[in-house]
Amino acid sequence: MSGIAATYPAFDEQNQTLVNLEGRINLCRTRYQNSTPLEYESDDLLALAAFIAEQSQGVPINVELTANTQPAYDRGEAYFFTRRGQLNLSCHNCHDENWGKQLRGDTISQGHGNGFPGYRLEWESFGSLHRRLADCDAGVRAEPFPLGSQTYVELEFYLANRSRGLPIESPGIRR
Repeated sequence: MSGIAATYPAFDEQNQTLVNLEGRINLCRTRYQNSTPLEYESDDLLALAAFIAEQSQGVPINVELTANTQPAYDRGEAYFFTRRGQLNLSCHNCHDENWGKQLRGDTISQGHGNGFPGYRLEWESFGSLHRRLADCDAGVRAEPFPLGSQTYVELEFYLANRSRGLPIESPGIRR
């Protein structure tokens, strides 16, 4: 399984859609194990995703941008640059224009997802990148999307492209 996590999100030919690692785990469960999908953010799904990601620690992120994935990339990029919520902020405003600065005692990151799933001190638990994305949306007082939503998968894909070449650090620890 070495290197697998570094290639996700990826295009699923059978469903003709983009899936992240958690989505691939659930597809494998339903397609090949005659089992039910695990609930997003459940301990079991997080544990499986972290186990697979750990096999890729140090491997550079290398998601595939193709004709099939370009529309998802474009939607993820649009989401990254779209202002939302009562604070009228986009991901770009924090993670491009203000990274390295302080916000409520935390240093603003460049918004890379290479440490997720991971343990976050703020949560006092393990969580997914989608949980972090939902927290960002709530932080700007926008309505978060459901965890595992296609919107967050597309944003995750855009972020993975921005992170191309960075090593997988999951399972990571974040403040």
